[in-house]
Amino acid sequence: MSDTILYSATDHIGRLVLNNPQSHNSLGQEQLESLQGHFKIIANDPQIRVLVVTGAGDKTFCAGASLKQLGSGRISGDSFQATTDQLASLAIPTICALNGNVFGGGVELALSCDFRIGVEGSRMKVPAAEIGICYPLGGINRFVERLGVNLAKRILIAAEEFNDEAMLSIGFLDHLVPASQLVSRANQMAEHISGLAPLAVDAMKKVLRQVASGTVDNAMAGELSRRCAESDDLQEGLAAQREKRRPQFTGK
Repeated sequence: MSDTILYSATDHIGRLVLNNPQSHNSLGQEQLESLQGHFKIIANDPQIRVLVVTGAGDKTFCAGASLKQLGSGRISGDSFQATTDQLASLAIPTICALNGNVFGGGVELALSCDFRIGVEGSRMKVPAAEIGICYPLGGINRFVERLGVNLAKRILIAAEEFNDEAMLSIGFLDHLVPASQLVSRANQMAEHISGLAPLAVDAMKKVLRQVASGTVDNAMAGELSRRCAESDDLQEGLAAQREKRRPQFTGK
């Protein structure tokens, strides 16, 4: 896979790095295919309980799709959409650690994660309307689902730029930290989540996703709740509470 996309895994935590800082971590066909391959590996690895997505360098998390390749037709909005859809559909929690500014499709990549941590002094903008790009339906839906239709209009139609405090206030960012604290804050969150009960976390993420999209399957939600209630993890969690110790969950 491409060395402009790096992946590592330790202690139930996967870490994916966009490693092309000289191009502001923009994504061409090679990078999109690499991301899709890594997402497939992560989805099929039962040892991974949380994924952290970040970028190399200290200027830009991701500038979105390569404009050169978009212009040449080598990649399309649909191929980018397939990548963000794959990230959003991962069963495990995902954390985006935005190491700098975020533009264009990089904003949607971040929105495809469950949690977002940004750094002070960063900016966010989607210049699609300035270029002449109309986002695919799935991408527009993700903006509306995550942020609401009014904010989606400001971001997509008005091509408004948001500074760090604005990103936090509108709910794009969950946490805003000094750049020097980004890695430790992301690791802290990832380590905390990786120690939670996997069955319960995955079940609630699945139900929350359905609630957000307005397509709740009551039978499925009930089955997920039943599985958690009958799990070894629940007994371990209750025992750990009684014994005042940290639980050791197995996902069973």
